[in-house]
Amino acid sequence: MRFVHQMMMAALAAFPPFSAGTAVAQVRSGPFTEAGFRAYLPQLRARAEREGVSPRTIGLAFADLQFSPRTIELDQAQPGGAAGSTAIPPFEPYRRQHVSAPLISRGQRIYSENLSQLNAIGRRYGVQPSIMLAIFGHETSYGSVTGDFDLLNSLASLAYEGRRRDLFADEFVATLKAMDRGIPRSQLKGSWAGATGYPQFLPSVYLRLAVDGDGDGRANIWNSRPDALASIANYFQNAGWKPNVPWGVPVRVPDSFSRAGLSTRLTSPRCPRVHERHSRWMSIAEWRAQGIQVQNGRWPADTEQATLLEPDGPGRTAYLLTTNYRTILDYNCSNFYALSVGILADEIAR
Repeated sequence: MRFVHQMMMAALAAFPPFSAGTAVAQVRSGPFTEAGFRAYLPQLRARAEREGVSPRTIGLAFADLQFSPRTIELDQAQPGGAAGSTAIPPFEPYRRQHVSAPLISRGQRIYSENLSQLNAIGRRYGVQPSIMLAIFGHETSYGSVTGDFDLLNSLASLAYEGRRRDLFADEFVATLKAMDRGIPRSQLKGSWAGATGYPQFLPSVYLRLAVDGDGDGRANIWNSRPDALASIANYFQNAGWKPNVPWGVPVRVPDSFSRAGLSTRLTSPRCPRVHERHSRWMSIAEWRAQGIQVQNGRWPADTEQATLLEPDGPGRTAYLLTTNYRTILDYNCSNFYALSVGILADEIAR
């Protein structure tokens, strides 16, 4: 289920939310109609019944379920590059937007004002508090932008659309199961593609990994900052985060550095274009012996394995990335996303 979350979060990060000034393309296939939506709903209802959702929740949810044409428009109008293009845009403009001065200052303030609580969560899950905050900041600007789409309406509409029917039908049923746990329908709002709450979890991820961080017996990722941060930390622990290891370090690659033979021989089963940009793995000691110089911060331990990424090419800031970087990619499989989360975390903790 973690991979489902990663796939959808990558889609959300790649494509900006709809705004009044965004041109929305015509639906490219269909037609999708209210009548077609109503005809599909019995299949969705039967799926929920098979999954053990309570009759009460099913009755409440289906009583006022509405077709969302806007959701389908947004799904089918996702912008892409030019046909046949494999060009990768520069990282620096993305970094400026997602590691902005306001995000840094707000993160630093939350960090300093809640350090005791953050450290307690960090000790519990073995995840640095600054990383939790960086995810929180990147995903929802520390809770201020969480999305206002009704999750059930959007997920049911996307399941009806059919391009990824099983995925969205599963997330629809997971949302009903969250209602069975006592989450009110009115609280279940989020992005058009189903991400919800301060951490922008998919409903299935909420069911699996959301935890109580403030001790009130509930995992409320929509209104409780401690719950959201603890849930992010639990996600990272579950994904394999190594305690007391940095995500990576910015480095300077000498002009004389030879990149011959550094290409990775591994093929990732998911997000291959993301991973193919990384070099092969070597120890920090081996990288240092190659003349790589750390720009700021401290080197990871010499025994740690790392891979080299030069997001803007030779002559610009490069990064040596540890296995914890791969854990950030598990949350959202995008190099730009993972780099900006790591850099924001470092700035917050500075």
